[in-house]
Amino acid sequence: MKLNYLLLDVFTREPLKGNPLAVVLKADGLLDGEMQAIAREFNLSETVFIQKPHAERNTASLRIFTPTVELPFAGHPTVGSAVVLGLQNKLSAVRLEEQIGLITALFEKSDKRSGEARFALPRLPSQVVPLNDKLIMAQALGIEVEDIGCGSYKPGVYSAGVEFHLVPVRDANVLRRIERNMAIWPVAFPHGRHSVYVFTETPNEPDNDLAARMFAPGLGMGEDPGTGSAAAALIGLLSEHVPLGTGQADFVLRQGTEMGRPCRITIQLRKDNDVLVHGGIGGHAVIVGEGVLDLGD
Repeated sequence: MKLNYLLLDVFTREPLKGNPLAVVLKADGLLDGEMQAIAREFNLSETVFIQKPHAERNTASLRIFTPTVELPFAGHPTVGSAVVLGLQNKLSAVRLEEQIGLITALFEKSDKRSGEARFALPRLPSQVVPLNDKLIMAQALGIEVEDIGCGSYKPGVYSAGVEFHLVPVRDANVLRRIERNMAIWPVAFPHGRHSVYVFTETPNEPDNDLAARMFAPGLGMGEDPGTGSAAAALIGLLSEHVPLGTGQADFVLRQGTEMGRPCRITIQLRKDNDVLVHGGIGGHAVIVGEGVLDLGD
């Protein structure tokens, strides 16, 4: 069996930056265990398998795997797959079937190997539970208790399909000096797969509004350069504090800077009578390589 694949860098316009992604093409017929083994072989934060759609009017069906688990939804595989399918099929919109539901992504071509994709969240984010023990969170992150909190933002677990512990911190300097204490990590962050999205506002950075870092030991990765599903969860917390009764707010978030893999994620939210009615994620992606998986007979 031979399978073609592409390598992309997502949430960036530049090769060798952003979040790497493997896209396996025409992956119909692969068993779940085979897809998981291939994702483990690539050993990237996520590998996406493009298959034929279940409904004829849709563009493709996606299966998304980290090195250890399958995900019902993830942002950078959605953006990367939309760019690949948009380029290959000359489409301005792609309809993607994911386990969480149907996602329509708008695509704009930049050149023959790159473009931008934006999509509305298939599930609006909501709070799962608040987080109140700042001391143990601070100890797990290697920072001080007074470093936790940013403006009126408070820690909490939110989900737009994948659960994340959202932890606001005082400023970008605090974000930079995080040192994880894995011995107490599961106790400090007990929900879901212990994934943590630490974020802050960046009023002194002209190119973005927010900065974040994401740590996900339960997903088979350490730190992730750019996490659309975490940014999607963050929309839930942002919407509670944006001074909008009815209207739209747009943000630019940077992630991965501390890893040397800078990502730029666009975030959009819309409220109607102070109720969140729309959330959106977007970013650029560039194809940086291609190859063939040779899995034998």
